[in-house]
Amino acid sequence: MEENKMLIFISNLIENMPADWLNLTTHRLDIYDEKLAKSQFLEYFETLFNDNNWTSTALQELPTAYDYIRLGHPLSCVLEWVIANLNNLNPENVISFSSKTTPILAVLRKNLLDNKRTQIVCTEELPNFFDVEIIQDIYGYNFDIKRVQKIEEVSEFDGSTIFISQRDEISNFSLTQDIDFYMNTSTHLGSVLLINGEQNKNYIPAIQHVRRRETIAMTPANCLIALKSFIGKSSFDYNKGKVESEKALVSDSIADISGTNTKSLVGSSGLSIQYAIMMGLIHDAFENYKSKAIKFIVPPNCYGGTNDQARRVAATLDNVEVVDLPVDGDNDMVQGIDFVLDEIAKQDAIPYIIAEIPTNPRVEVPDLLKLKAVLNKDRKTAAGELAVDPVFILDQTFCPNVHFLGEGEILSTIRTISYASGSKFPSGGLCTAGYCVGNKKTKALMDKIEIHLRLCDNEATDFQIEILAKQLPSMKQRIQEAYQNTREFVNFIQDTFPTAKINFVSEELAEQGFTPSVFSLDLPTKGDTEERKEFYKRALNHRLIKMMITEIPNESKYCVSYGQLKGCYWTIPATSTQGTTKEGDKDYIARVAVSPELDLERHKKVFLDFVEAVR
Repeated sequence: MEENKMLIFISNLIENMPADWLNLTTHRLDIYDEKLAKSQFLEYFETLFNDNNWTSTALQELPTAYDYIRLGHPLSCVLEWVIANLNNLNPENVISFSSKTTPILAVLRKNLLDNKRTQIVCTEELPNFFDVEIIQDIYGYNFDIKRVQKIEEVSEFDGSTIFISQRDEISNFSLTQDIDFYMNTSTHLGSVLLINGEQNKNYIPAIQHVRRRETIAMTPANCLIALKSFIGKSSFDYNKGKVESEKALVSDSIADISGTNTKSLVGSSGLSIQYAIMMGLIHDAFENYKSKAIKFIVPPNCYGGTNDQARRVAATLDNVEVVDLPVDGDNDMVQGIDFVLDEIAKQDAIPYIIAEIPTNPRVEVPDLLKLKAVLNKDRKTAAGELAVDPVFILDQTFCPNVHFLGEGEILSTIRTISYASGSKFPSGGLCTAGYCVGNKKTKALMDKIEIHLRLCDNEATDFQIEILAKQLPSMKQRIQEAYQNTREFVNFIQDTFPTAKINFVSEELAEQGFTPSVFSLDLPTKGDTEERKEFYKRALNHRLIKMMITEIPNESKYCVSYGQLKGCYWTIPATSTQGTTKEGDKDYIARVAVSPELDLERHKKVFLDFVEAVR
């Protein structure tokens, strides 16, 4: 491929690319095939390249690369494609990260499971946050570190060799057969990992999955800077004073939103924060309860990322196990927690509970007074000793404005850490950065969580902080306005389609502050067998969503997100957010997310047309 042709094409692409490539966190599911993530986008993209077609219309019509930018996005795919072509590789062999640590951890994780040796070779000192002792002792990863003056000094090794270079020109690599993984890191952009050699092809899905679950792809803003650098039109604009003032503003906003005066932490995504929470708690348990088993208690049908990440952590550590906690439908969260905590206490193990309030996707809120009593309850081990008290890890993404943690609040007396995904209400769908905050009983735990957030280099980027600084102050108002639209839409559906089952908070819960803008819809079905009833209902879900996004294409989208600034988002959790959930725990219902700004009357009209068509 001629490098000059690529320079011209990328230059024109940057001028004509859709604004959504830079500004959206979630993309359309109706033009997305998850099995062909990245590859389908690049197949169509290469056709445009070969045809010298960089028009806005052509770029706009490319299929969705990934449904969520944490996993990847058009600009990360283009950057990886450019670097791959410069090095005569398949684009799947190039993976960009916002983190400068996690690519290394991804290789170490696979080699741990494969019982394979790893050496990390570098020409400079590793970053200060790369704590070798913690990575070996807490994560359980084994590796050697070797310093060299130049790449030619790297020799054959019985295992995997990772070569790390710190440079701002992240597209430049010097390939040799003795290096399996090349990693170029940039101070402000992140890193690019290049997988070298046919023998390492099986690492690609494993590394992609780490990017999917424990961190994020290089952000669109930073990919754009890298691409501009490639064509010689980029410069770094770093104002430390501005960044620090915006961090302070974000911290103050989180304190106001959560009703706390404790330290908050901001990560590159909700799952980045959750991973730091899990590893921080494991670190604390290793130091304070070294001989005890660790149990993460997780609802089996909760968001697939939470479920998958918890099980992935447990898979690499012998003394960590995931315990299922059914919470939705006929299951009572409080009773379930009470039973599970009793069993874990008998085993003299460490209980860490991860739960969503309200639950997802059925938007249920447990009896909070009973929940407090169950979490505060003293329990005994089989030997009659006092059991370790639980830590409650609260995913508060649906209702981040509810005060659980401050002095006198319902969970102030239990060790509780609350976190939220930033691509929802915190940023209004403009970035992925998430945050967590603990009550006063979790100070030591939050210190450990901060260590692991930094170690994984998963703190929010400066641009993410800038977005949060602009968006967080209006979050509570947006939540209220979105709730009002949602309540009106729910009431309309109840009146026009009374046989449909709607999962949403009651008016009484709303008065207590639970004002989500998401509801789920269990459509009525027909058929003479359970199998036919299920088939009919699933087909009806798709029919409804297709009708909404076809009739209102500017506002209604088949998409997984919520908390956006405008529009209405439709999805089926079983085929999107619960992608890695066990089949029996999936929810084949429609989940609807309503924003503060949309044409609600138009949505009512189209929904009424749907009802009349299926009666």
